[in-house]
This record gives sequence, C-alpha cells and structure tokens, in this order.
Amino acid sequence: MLALPCLIQGGMGVSVSNWRLARTVSLLGQLGVISGTAMDTVLVRRLQDGDPGGLVRRALAAFPFQQWVKPVLERHFCPEGRGGRPYLRVPMPTGLGDTASQMLHALGSYVEVFLAKEGHSGLVGMNLLTKLQIPTLGALYGAMLAKVDYVLMGAGIPREIPEALDRLAAGETASLKLDVTGWTGAEAARLRFNPQEIAGEVQTIKRPSFLPIIASNSLATLLARKVTGSIQGFVIEGPTAGGHNAPPRGAPVFDERGQPVYGERDVVDLEQIKALGLPFWLAGSAGSPEALQEALDRGAAGVQVGTLFAYSQESGFEPGLKRRILEQAARGEVKVFTDPRASPTGFPFKVAEVAGTLSQLEVYQERTRVCDLGYLREPYQVKEGKIGFRCASEPIDQYLAKGGELAHTEGRKCLCNALMAAVGQGQLQKGGEQELPLVTSGDELERIGNFVKRFGLDYSAADVVGYLLSPTAVPKMAVAG
Repeated sequence: MLALPCLIQGGMGVSVSNWRLARTVSLLGQLGVISGTAMDTVLVRRLQDGDPGGLVRRALAAFPFQQWVKPVLERHFCPEGRGGRPYLRVPMPTGLGDTASQMLHALGSYVEVFLAKEGHSGLVGMNLLTKLQIPTLGALYGAMLAKVDYVLMGAGIPREIPEALDRLAAGETASLKLDVTGWTGAEAARLRFNPQEIAGEVQTIKRPSFLPIIASNSLATLLARKVTGSIQGFVIEGPTAGGHNAPPRGAPVFDERGQPVYGERDVVDLEQIKALGLPFWLAGSAGSPEALQEALDRGAAGVQVGTLFAYSQESGFEPGLKRRILEQAARGEVKVFTDPRASPTGFPFKVAEVAGTLSQLEVYQERTRVCDLGYLREPYQVKEGKIGFRCASEPIDQYLAKGGELAHTEGRKCLCNALMAAVGQGQLQKGGEQELPLVTSGDELERIGNFVKRFGLDYSAADVVGYLLSPTAVPKMAVAG
C-alpha cells in the first residue's frame, strides 16, 4: 500500500526546503520534502556556525556508524562559531571512488531527513537533481538510513535511479553512469557506492518510493516501462516552476526579454500519463485551491507546490532576504526571469529579480569568478584519457585552459555559492569579498502579493496548507494499492 499525499511541498534550492519546513508539512498530513542538494556543505557550515541548539550533533549521534562521525566533528565543529572567519571548505572530488567524500553527502542527507522525521510518523521525501551526479549515491544512502519515504528527481533523466535504490536497500553496490564530455573509453565511466564499506557488513534498509520529475510524455513512458527497477508515480512539472526548467522542445525561440518560449510541444498529454497506470502530481503554478481542484479533476493525485512554501517562516531563506522579497511582492514589484544563461548546466533557470542579488547585471559583473564548491562542474575527458572537471562559471582563463568554449561562459553565474548565500551560508572569499545571493522562484512569485496581504509577511507553512485545502473536499491523505 502506497500513501498518496494530496500536496507535495517542493524540494527547493539549497536548504530552502530544510528539515523545519518538511517536518511542518509532514505533521500536517502532506508530503514534506527536503532539498538534498549540497548537503555536505550545508552540514559542515552549520557545524562551523556553532550548531545552535545542538540539532545537527543530536542527529549525528543517531547515525548508525559512528566511526564516520567523529572526524567530521573534529574537523568542522566550532563551539563558538567562526568568529567572522571564512568557512572551511569541503574538498571538491577529483575522482569517482572517494568514499570519504560520499560519506559527507550521506551524513548531510541523514541529518536533514532525521530531523524532518523526528518524533512523528508522517511522510518525508528528498529532492535531488539528476544533473548533480557525483553526490547522488551517497545522498541517497544517507537519506535511506534515516528512513526517507520518497525520493524525487528532476533536471535530467534519472533512468538508473530505481535500480540504484533497489541495490542500496539490499546492501549491495550501486552504480550510476557518469556523463563525461568527449568520453572515448570502451566502457562508460561509472560512479559506484558500496554500503558495505560504510556498514562493514550487508545491511538491508527501507527502499523509498521514487517519483521522477518529468516534462514530457516520452520521458514518462521511458521511465515507466524501460528501466530496471520500479517507479511509483510522476511529478509533471511545467516551465513556470522554479529552479531548473526543462528546455523547450525544438529550435530555441526567445521572447522580448530573452526568455525561452514554450509551446504546444512542451505540454504533457495527461491522458497518455493516465494510461501508464501510475499516480501523478502536477507542478508549476499549482499554488492555489483552484489549481489543486483542477488537477484532481484531471485525474492527478494532487499537486506539488513550491513558491508559497519557499517564503513561509519555516523555509531556509535568510530571514532578511525573505522579508525584502515578500515586501516587494506585496507591492506587486517582483519579477521572475527565466534565464537561459545563468546555470552552467545549460538548463534554463528561474531567477527572481531582487535588488542586491546577482540578478542585477552590475552586481553580477562586480563578482570575482571562483569555483570552490563545484557541484555543477562538467566532467570531461582530458588528453591522458582521465576525467577532469570544468565549470562555465569558473574563472574564464581556467575554463578555456580546460578546453571550454568562451561562448559558454557568457552570463553564467556561480549558482553554488549564490544559493548557499541565499540561506545565510555565503562564503567570505579572499580579499574580504562576501558571496551574494541569487534567488530562484517559480512564476507564482509575481502573483503572491494577495496571499501575503491576506496572511502577512510572517505566514507559516500551516497557512499554505490550510489555504490550499480549505475550499476543497479532498482528504488529507488518500491510499491506493
């Protein structure tokens, strides 16, 4: 039996969908979702900021394999905080088999899911980006050790994830193909993760339900019928959703602002989806009672909502930044731009136009390029037949020296550092340059003003759930076999 929530809270940004938000939504009978992106860095920066209340350490104390916890605490925990010093960075991986690096991802996702699930039996999910390949297996394993209920993945084609979940649940080695630009090897490069290296023996754990986030019927059919392992449903995300969007199908066309234009070919045929026999949720501009009712009428199990939850008091946005955006939205002065250049992945990326952030051209141009987190780096084959890493947002001379093309650097932003700054964990770089935020939001941010006027600048996740469900006769939780 699979519990089907009516509402899925979006897994947004880096720690915007944090454990507090996910826990609150879960306690309200819906599916709370944590962001699994960059959880190694989120973990160690919380420790370096002193771990107020001891929450991270409490979660780490419950991790079943304590030999991996002690060195992390010894290296990163600062009881009095950093005292204005830069954050100690997590080394960027240089190979494919770094168990210690994977363990930081595992510990980070374990802590987040543990805290989200602590003290109740509600459902908690984790959202990951398919494009961020290297952290995936470690992050999945840590979340599964904490008994995560759902895994959601978009921004790519997660065709190998169902089998990886099966293998990790059975205590077996899981692997994923690594997409390497220019790869000429006889066999594909693969990332591998062996749980026995962590646990010391074979241990079986709970296998979560898997919901790929898709934007086309062809991808839905592929994942439902042609992968090893099983999926339990879909989130169908439209181009108005925040974060990374699927690019439009066909030749690129742009509007007068330079945004990609989506057309009929980008609309998912829900009748074809229903024929696959799996539950589905609609996402993208779904944050209203009317949108929820329409989704239910069209055969969906419910909706995934991001933007309304992203600005609730429980979310991870830095409080001052959050309040400024809501004040701007209440005045009807906030705009969202689908930037075709911002992300080094090449995917369109939703950017909220907010003063003092990298959305402003002059602020972006003043920043010194640096790549010291590296989550969105592109693996490529170097001349020696080995794998190197480059990022179109790194210093241009470094990128060109690695064989990158100058045109690929234009307009690229360091999403890694900017999204960390958006949740109050911005790095202090050399020379005293403070990393500034970039805010990603769905198009619904432009229409959130009336909601803010009704519920106030300090509205809660409970206000969001109550608003979405109160006019409808839908149950808080349906159950399907």
